[in-house]
Amino acid sequence: MDLYRERLYPAPWLFIASALILPITTLILAPINLAVGIVVAIVFYLAIVVAFIASTPTLRVTATELVAGRASIPLEFTGEAEGFDGEDASIERGRHLDARAWLLIRGWIKPVVKVPVLDASDPAPYWLVSTRNPDRLVRVLNEARLAS
Repeated sequence: MDLYRERLYPAPWLFIASALILPITTLILAPINLAVGIVVAIVFYLAIVVAFIASTPTLRVTATELVAGRASIPLEFTGEAEGFDGEDASIERGRHLDARAWLLIRGWIKPVVKVPVLDASDPAPYWLVSTRNPDRLVRVLNEARLAS
């Protein structure tokens, strides 16, 4: 059972920006056949939308593990999570970022949560994951970690 679940869907502006494929494709194919250009443009746009949605990672916290995208870590190997928002999140994604850290960052989601890795055999010192609800994710992670 999931204690926390969040899909990191793309921001609406990405769907709007990718809609530029519609006039571009139509203009390229219009000299050949306008109807074909319109159909191909719509198919390309739908393919982009499907790719955005299909590649959306999920954050999950269960009673025993943290799952971020395709990776998972048992909560027994995690330390106390910290949430960062605004300028602090930018600093964590930039100047304070350790090159060995495991990342699940999406540029359109500003807040991040930092989860220390306590497993000595793991080369990553921490996980840094994007989330729209850093306070809630931190609370659930820390409560589940203490309960396990």
